[in-house]
Amino acid sequence: MQLGVNLGYWGAGNDAENVALARAADVLGYSVCWAAEAYGSDAPTVLAWVGAQTRNIDLGAAVMQIPARSAAMTAMTAATLDTLSGGRFRLGLGVSGPQVSEGWHGVRFDRPLARTREYVDVVRMALAR
Repeated sequence: MQLGVNLGYWGAGNDAENVALARAADVLGYSVCWAAEAYGSDAPTVLAWVGAQTRNIDLGAAVMQIPARSAAMTAMTAATLDTLSGGRFRLGLGVSGPQVSEGWHGVRFDRPLARTREYVDVVRMALAR
């Protein structure tokens, strides 16, 4: 069995505790620590910070929001994080919901399943080079 840990929301005053939790999970042999995009904090920046302070634990985006960035930008970010962390990055994607998609990012919340399929195709193509 493998264990993972979900880090709390960043920017809510508990950032130091989140880093300490990730470090402890790394020392204890946990498989992955997950960071979410929510309430103004993005996952890639958090995971880069955590990755620089850990050695073995995988770094999971739970999830990077599809309306927030282009598929090509997601692929570049994923490739960079994976390289910088020595192959520890795990990419999680999601469409979020209408409030975030339209309200935060100005992207119409339309055809979420089709949009996800198209997006994943582009990410895979970009990562395959």
